[in-house]
Amino acid sequence: MPRCRWGFFHVVNNDYTHWLMYAIGGGDAPTIISQGNRYIAPPNIAAKVITKHYAEEGVWKNWVWHTEDDLFMNGAIFNPSGGAPKQVDTNEWVKPKPGTYVTRLTRFSGTLSCCTGKPC
Repeated sequence: MPRCRWGFFHVVNNDYTHWLMYAIGGGDAPTIISQGNRYIAPPNIAAKVITKHYAEEGVWKNWVWHTEDDLFMNGAIFNPSGGAPKQVDTNEWVKPKPGTYVTRLTRFSGTLSCCTGKPC
């Protein structure tokens, strides 16, 4: 699962399942914007939290971690922090669909079955 350090993540229209510790992690004040994702928590009650902050709460509570139009299933929990995201040029962002669209958007995703010397 992704972990962001010092940077910026714009997580859009993904299908997160089967995580063991967390679905999205971060350390050193990253900005994480989650839009239109589907998070299906595992059965393990200790692994329902999507986010993992690699710092003490007094530090990470000021990091900007934002969720918008995400779909949370099976008890999945996203711990937002830091208030509203800073102004960024959203014209450069992928335009998200709501999390309820993830099944349609990821229906044909995965690795390609290609053979050397033949078109995929």
